[in-house]
Amino acid sequence: MLGHGDGYEAGDSASFVGRSRELARIERALREDRLITLTGSGGVGKTRLARRAADLAAGTGTGAADLAGPPAEPPAGPAAEQSAEQAGATRPVGPFPDGVHWADLSPLPDERLLVATVADALDLADHTARTPAAAVRQWIGERRLLLVLDCCEHLVAAVRDLVRELLDAAPHLVLLLTSRQPLGLEEEHVLDVGPLPYAVDAFGPEEALALFTRRAAAAAPAQAPPWTEARLAAARSVCARLEGVPLALELAAAQLTDHSIEELAVRLARRIGPLAAPVPGRPPRHRALRTAIGWSHEWCAPRERLLWLRLSVFGGAFDPAAARAVCSAAPLTEEDVPPLLDALVAKSVVRRGADGSYRMLDTIREYGAMWRDEAGEREALRDAHAAYFTELVRAAERDWLGSAQRTGYRRVEAAHGDLCAALDHHLATGAPERALDLAARAGFYWACCGHLHAARGYLERALAAARPEEVAPRVRARALWALGVTLLLQGEQEQAHRIAVGCEALAAGLDEGPDGNGGPDGNGGPALDAAYLLGLSHLLAGRPLAARIVSDNALEAHPGTPFDSGPRIRCHLVRVFALTGTGLFADAREEAELLRAGCEERGEHWTRAYADYQLALICLFEDRPAESAVHARAMLESKRELGDSFGTALGLDLLAAARAATGDGAGAARAYGTGHAYWQAVGHPQRGTPELASVREEFERTARGELGDQAYEEAFREGLRHGHVLRTRPHPY
Repeated sequence: MLGHGDGYEAGDSASFVGRSRELARIERALREDRLITLTGSGGVGKTRLARRAADLAAGTGTGAADLAGPPAEPPAGPAAEQSAEQAGATRPVGPFPDGVHWADLSPLPDERLLVATVADALDLADHTARTPAAAVRQWIGERRLLLVLDCCEHLVAAVRDLVRELLDAAPHLVLLLTSRQPLGLEEEHVLDVGPLPYAVDAFGPEEALALFTRRAAAAAPAQAPPWTEARLAAARSVCARLEGVPLALELAAAQLTDHSIEELAVRLARRIGPLAAPVPGRPPRHRALRTAIGWSHEWCAPRERLLWLRLSVFGGAFDPAAARAVCSAAPLTEEDVPPLLDALVAKSVVRRGADGSYRMLDTIREYGAMWRDEAGEREALRDAHAAYFTELVRAAERDWLGSAQRTGYRRVEAAHGDLCAALDHHLATGAPERALDLAARAGFYWACCGHLHAARGYLERALAAARPEEVAPRVRARALWALGVTLLLQGEQEQAHRIAVGCEALAAGLDEGPDGNGGPDGNGGPALDAAYLLGLSHLLAGRPLAARIVSDNALEAHPGTPFDSGPRIRCHLVRVFALTGTGLFADAREEAELLRAGCEERGEHWTRAYADYQLALICLFEDRPAESAVHARAMLESKRELGDSFGTALGLDLLAAARAATGDGAGAARAYGTGHAYWQAVGHPQRGTPELASVREEFERTARGELGDQAYEEAFREGLRHGHVLRTRPHPY
């Protein structure tokens, strides 16, 4: 999830004020150094300045969408067919042709998710068993990119180690960091970010006054400039007493809804005292910011303060539904939360993004957390937080076979950090069954979304922590199944196969599952899950007949229609793959078309994508390449909806083969090149069921033979460049 750190930020392109000298220094440092750290106290504007500098480095220079929320997913379906000329037109130019990437570290409670967060920023969905750090190092390699690590101060030691590794492994990588303290590395270029100039005789313009003027006009239009000399003098006094700290100025400006500027200046003079009386051993800006935050806290009504402290349980962004569910314990009701949230937005305690999400800046969240802990609400809030996000995954499971599947996928993906926090809470508080149940439910989604390392790590930790007598057998069976799927996607086929055999034995002793996930309604969830995993293991090992026997036996033992449950439709999908693998194309096509039609009727994407995959493959085998291309494009569109890089890579390979079969050698080479960019991002050479390998080889030879080696390689490189554009997420401004 992309965030905003602890620096001052605003919501439109005109919000950035001043900092021309700092920007010039950063621009020069980005040309001359490989590690630049912007240091300064909380609220001084490090994040905002880094965003502006990264904007300029990326060649946009507008800062036009500062709070627009997470970036849109890069296209992966029809967009994969853009011409190479179009791709070249959108490729970044300048010193960072491989893009500007932003990693917000502020939501991380510790270093465990540090590398995973960086991988997400790079849009790297690694599907291998290597360490995440090794995957990041190899992926960056010779690329020329700027990686911004925002809010490093609470992870300095871990960030220092990671930065050292990356600088050694990637010779063209440039890193821009924001932190309240430097890393202490020899090659680090430290740039201290001070407050905005506020004195009349300060060197340069009165940037603090310009910022305060804009915030005042936004908060209280009736008090907007032009101002009288007296009012201007009062505004200058406010800026001086708050030492030009941007966050303090914004918090003060928010109070103009209830006070005049003159009253504000008088109250600050009483609160802070003489300007020349700093607190011993502490820079004046710390005093100014703490005063402004404390004053904002006092200005809040008691119920607003209560919501403030409760919202501090969220490490990153949150939506209104989460706020209502987690923060509505007595004396607050769910109906109380929205107006109180609006009040905190009006007071600049909470920020609202253009996507409807909310978040607190670090310094304000820390203040709320202090009051939360003093009030004794920490554990109750963490329990409520974990319960809400567990229910979020359960809801996604219930919606698996319907039109809400895509929404569920995206909500689970967006809640990745919160789900990790919930799992950490369960593991730390000795709730093994809750931890195992949540890890099992989230694990399959994480595997599909590319969070394989997180899925495997939490599943293994939860399984190790939960003794068999402490958890229900069906919970353990589901967790083992999710771990087996994860291992298969990482290429650990032998270990996954052993787990699949164990799942089959465990499922045999269980009552049948509730909605196909383990309960008393006779749907056969655990047995069908085990059959899917074991059948998939056979398919990837080149044993399609064994896969068919496993799936047929499970479906016969637990009769029903394909759309009765998620485990059942996945088991039917294994059967389709097995029919194709054994050469029974007519039967495979008939069953795939039935699955596809049912999915289309329901608005389901995951199964539909793999039904199209099979239909595209069958059409190639039956010498119907134009029809194959139609199904390959449909698969890519479904995978785009789900943000699945691995599935996109498979679909692009099929599209390339279909193009080669129709005589479009150049189009085939470009599609193979674009697909290669996706294979690089998942960390594997081209994979899939064994029959796909022979298709790749045959039609790559066809395209190369038509074009000749040189023309093929040129078209391939064009497609590869285009693939890197599609894989590069826009920086989050």
